[in-house]
Amino acid sequence: MPFDPQQRYVHLAEDGQATELPGGAAFWGLPAAEMAAYDSGWLVTEFECSEDWPNWERHPGGDEYVYLLSGAVQLLLELPGGPQTLTLSGRGAALVPRGVWHTARVSAPSRLLHITRGAGSEHRPVREADAKI
Repeated sequence: MPFDPQQRYVHLAEDGQATELPGGAAFWGLPAAEMAAYDSGWLVTEFECSEDWPNWERHPGGDEYVYLLSGAVQLLLELPGGPQTLTLSGRGAALVPRGVWHTARVSAPSRLLHITRGAGSEHRPVREADAKI
């Protein structure tokens, strides 16, 4: 059955099984014990972004595929060799390496599709000093 990927996420298990899940706040508000069931495999999510992300994030369990469906964003990556900015406009994709802190600045209202391993993901707030990156 068709569904709206902003309202329903998909978990792709390592054994090849795909499970449709409630998206948005319904998913992110799950208790930690329930969330842990989706740590292995890959989580497919879609977000609509109208403003800069308030947090940095990193995923130690695997690389992240970020696909811009529409709009324009700058992905900011904190790489070992120094910061890098990846500009995506209209449509485009980027791979964020495993364990790399990243955030996004939104240049135009955007829709982004993400595919990532959730295990061990971390977040930290964006600070004013981050504007220099």
